[in-house]
Parts: sequence; C-alpha cells; structure tokens
Amino acid sequence: MKEWDRFTKITKAKGVWLTDSQGNKMIDAVASMWCNVWGHSNPRLVKAIANQSKKVQHSSMFNLTNEPAEKLAKLLVDISPGMHRVFYSDNGSSAMEIALKLALQYWKNIGNKEKTKIATIENGYHGDTFGAMSVGYVPEFFGKFKDQLFSTIQFPVPNQYRIPKGYTNSEYTNHCLDKIEKRFAKKDDIAAFVMESGAQMTGGVVIYPKEFQKKISQLCKKYDVLFVLDEIATGFGRLGSMLQYEEQNSKPDIVAYGKMLTGGYLTMAATLANKKIYHSFLGEFNEWKHLFHGHTYTGNPLAASVAHENLKMYKENHLIKKIQKTSKVFEKFYDKLLDIEIVGDVRHKGMLMGIELVQNKQKKTPIYPKKSINKIFFEEGKRNGIYLRTLGNIVMLVPPLAISGTELESLLNRTVITIENSKPKVV
Repeated sequence: MKEWDRFTKITKAKGVWLTDSQGNKMIDAVASMWCNVWGHSNPRLVKAIANQSKKVQHSSMFNLTNEPAEKLAKLLVDISPGMHRVFYSDNGSSAMEIALKLALQYWKNIGNKEKTKIATIENGYHGDTFGAMSVGYVPEFFGKFKDQLFSTIQFPVPNQYRIPKGYTNSEYTNHCLDKIEKRFAKKDDIAAFVMESGAQMTGGVVIYPKEFQKKISQLCKKYDVLFVLDEIATGFGRLGSMLQYEEQNSKPDIVAYGKMLTGGYLTMAATLANKKIYHSFLGEFNEWKHLFHGHTYTGNPLAASVAHENLKMYKENHLIKKIQKTSKVFEKFYDKLLDIEIVGDVRHKGMLMGIELVQNKQKKTPIYPKKSINKIFFEEGKRNGIYLRTLGNIVMLVPPLAISGTELESLLNRTVITIENSKPKVV
C-alpha cells in the first residue's frame, strides 16, 4: 500500500476508453475488473437505469418481489439449462457463499448428516469472504487467514505450462482426475465439488484441458456429489460462449453468475439451483428447511432492469458470435509476445489473455521484482494509453466484450510496447 501514494481519478468514460482528471485517455484493458460488456456510457443501458429509477429504486425482497427481478429470474432460468430457481445477491463472493450454503444444507434437508465436506481444485478463486476464501484458497492472497478458514479437500489442476516432470499433458490430466475419483470412492462424505467454470482466472489464467470439467461433472453424478460451478468471471461470453458449463458439456446442480450480468453498470449477482436443490428447501415452517440468508439489496430493481436489458442486447446483437470472431485478433500477437525476453507463456480463450512473466524462460522461474509488478505495469501502461492490472506475475487482458477488432489490435500493440519498456525495470 505504501507504493500507492496517489491514485488516478477517472472523470469520464465512453466506449472502451477511460479519461482521467488530467485529460489522459486509457483503453480499459480489464473491463473495469472483468465486468464491462458494451463499453462505458452505453445509451441503452443508461436509459434502462434511468427509466426504472422513476418507478421503484429499491424494494426489499423479504416477503415482497418486484417486476424487474421477476423478469430477470425468468430470463436467467430460460438461458441456463437444468436450472430451476434464482437467488439474488449483490456481488460474486456473496453468490458463492450462497452456493456453498445451499449445497451443505441440501444434504441436511434430505436427512443426510454424513456429507459435510467441500472438495475443490488447487489455486481456484471464488471471492474474498471467508467461505469463498476457504474453497478458493490462493496462498499469496489469503495465507494470513489460513487458520480461520474451514478445511476443504483440494485436488491438483492441470496447468499445461507447468506440468510436473515425467508426465505428458494428457497423462497429468488423467492423474488429476484419478485422484478425484479415488477420494470420491474412498468415503461418502463430500457434499459438493466447487470449481470455476472453463478456466481459473485469478489463479493465473489456467485454461482447463478439453473434457476435464466434463469428466469431473460425470464423477460427481457417479458418486452423488453436488457439482457447483462459478461462472461469475468466466460466463456470459468472457471465454467465448454464453455459458461455459454448456460448452464444457458439464451439468451443475448450482451455478453462480455475476460480473457481466448487468453489463458492468450496477452491482448484482445470482445463484441458480436445479429442481432437486430447490425442492429440498420446501417444507412446513417448523421443519426449518428454509435458507436463512438475505441481503438488503437483493433483487434491486435498478440492477435487475439493466441486467435484463443487457441480456436482451446479447441476443439482438449476436454478441457471442462477434466475440468468437474478434477474439482471433489475440492469436496474431502470440509470437510478438513470446519473443519478449521476460514472457514465458501466453494463454488465451475468448476475451481473456494471460501473459506469464518469468525471470528465466528455460527454468520458467516466475518474476517477482522488489517493486510490485502491478505498480510497474499500471504506470507504464498508462504512459502507453492502457489501463492494465496484473495478478502476481501474470499480465491479464480482459477487455470489454464488445471491443472492436481495431480497438483490440491497438490494445495488444500497446501491451507489447508496455512489456518491452517495463523489462529493464522488472529484471
């Protein structure tokens, strides 16, 4: 924190551009923390918020409902195969806390007291609250809280850039799956398996091998373990498909959405559950099967209105097809990036790219300078007209989904220059 004695103040934003108080413009290369879809100041989304603000700005969801929340819930269920009901919250961490509570209480509601453990994969990330930190334990972020977190059963994940010696990629993937199956078969105490859908984002942009997620889904069904997916950062087009669980041919019991749900304009998240989960919470009052959970701004009408409009725009503008076309621009820059001395690996899917910085390409030693990489790349990026944010030794490019091919090419050119110019300061 000591490094950041002052902050750049953003005073205006339009399209993919942010403008600070000094009039400097930057391409928003992280989509305002991975949530922006259409760019800033989109008139249709602004209008949706303004129109709803004249009717109901906020109304509690405790014993009440509202039309925007109802309409959005129906639309979410319609586009989410296998899902039956929606539980709203106001951020991704909360959405995952709800998912965990649903999964654990489900077994108690149906009379099973043995299934109390949560399984997950190493280096995942699900948020910054205590339950989310427990299932998404990133040591660099959460090591100081380790003693306060609940225990989970963690399994290795195949990172194709860092496969252990003696394995091929496919062999190590099978090794990871075998470890999961052996533990499932050993003892029937696992309530749920939790993972990010399609890729690990914060954990280093680790894109899963083909069928890895599908096979975990199949193991969960085989051993009667609930499958809980986090699509907060990876769904709604970020990885090139509307829902990653569909692309991965996997069938969750519970799935969480957030980030791009409102187009990045207001805070909102949603946890969806299938029919069997939902029905386990129905009962007489004195059975105590209901979920004791709620938030003040759950189902906020302003957020629900802009989210509904956002999802309508996906369909009307054929956004997913456009993403699949535009994302090919990333591929043109693989060689340019890999030619840079401190770039060890480039990983890309859809509108996501992770550029791993290393001290030594042969040894794949991560680069950790005395000054934070985040600070170095923010400052150099700003000089080159882009807003970059790194996570550890990974430079992440996560632009607004509707960015044009020309804008994306400009962003990538500026990123190459930024990494090259930062090299003497980093090494």
